Amino acid sequence: MPILGRYLLRTVLGYTALTMLVLLALGALFLFISEQDDIGTGTYTASQAMMYVMLNLPTFAGQLLPVAALIGSLLGLGNLARGSELVVMRASGITTFQFCSWLAIAGLILAVLMVGLTEFVAPPLEKYGRQVKVFSKYSEFSFAGNRGTWVRDGDTIVGVEQQSALSRFGGVQLFRFDASRRLVSVARAESATVNKSNTWKLENFAETRFTPDGTTVRKQPVEEIRSALSPDFLGLAVVEPQAMGIRDLVSYMEHLNRNSLDSSRFELAFWSRIARVVALLLVLVLSLPFALGPMRNSGQGARTVVGILIGAGFVLMSQTLENSGQLLGLSPLLTGWLPTALLAVLTFGMLTRVR
Repeated sequence: MPILGRYLLRTVLGYTALTMLVLLALGALFLFISEQDDIGTGTYTASQAMMYVMLNLPTFAGQLLPVAALIGSLLGLGNLARGSELVVMRASGITTFQFCSWLAIAGLILAVLMVGLTEFVAPPLEKYGRQVKVFSKYSEFSFAGNRGTWVRDGDTIVGVEQQSALSRFGGVQLFRFDASRRLVSVARAESATVNKSNTWKLENFAETRFTPDGTTVRKQPVEEIRSALSPDFLGLAVVEPQAMGIRDLVSYMEHLNRNSLDSSRFELAFWSRIARVVALLLVLVLSLPFALGPMRNSGQGARTVVGILIGAGFVLMSQTLENSGQLLGLSPLLTGWLPTALLAVLTFGMLTRVR
């Protein structure tokens, strides 16, 4: 790579790193503020809340990296344009294609960093952070399990197969024991909802009780029980696609498909993760028209504001589609790639206006 290309890379990556630090600081501040209501619950302290925030920063970094790259490249290229350095580069024979190729190399470097964060660093740290928080708040409970959730609440063991919402669970099993640890009853419900007072509403409830004379079976359309277990605690080990790496998503989708289970939620997370890496390459190239195209005569602030609006719109659309795509019955492939596809159209449309 020529000296000018390395200089451009250092400028863009430097401003991107600075922007990421600012975004992470703001994200950490907002997350710590949101933890204030939980501080003091159980043994959860302010220092543990700070640890929880720090452990979640790699996840934030992976999510915010495309926006940070867009803002950082806008600032970096804008600074070069303000000093007429881009004009000198173009006068020396550097073409638009060469600029795009150098920015694409910077995007590849950031993409490798993003994959490393989201695949190897963020998932275990986020999981540990949730364990620190939940075990501090609910230290009187015990927990076991990997793919599903198994929780012991006194003499009752509760098993949850999946979580479809924050306080709604599917495939709930209850095993009750007496003081001598003998099995008293086995119950199952197709789904369950838990309200703020930890009242469980079990739907399509069926229970088998074991007595010295035999067994008795009881079925109810809806059964309500009281428990000290909260949705926060149960959600600790429920598989969350956002907290899984790409390899885990692939293996878990294969598991669901082999068992004829719905895998659309995980397919959406998989395609969104891949599309976000591609979007990282696009946003760096998108910054070039702002420095060389129609907005090159605009002020640095105007270019930055427009870039922030584009980045915010991309994130908002991505989050909206990820949260509502399954509800609307949209294809996971379409839902995951649509924001990135629109970003690609915008990028190439603006590049055609660069002279």
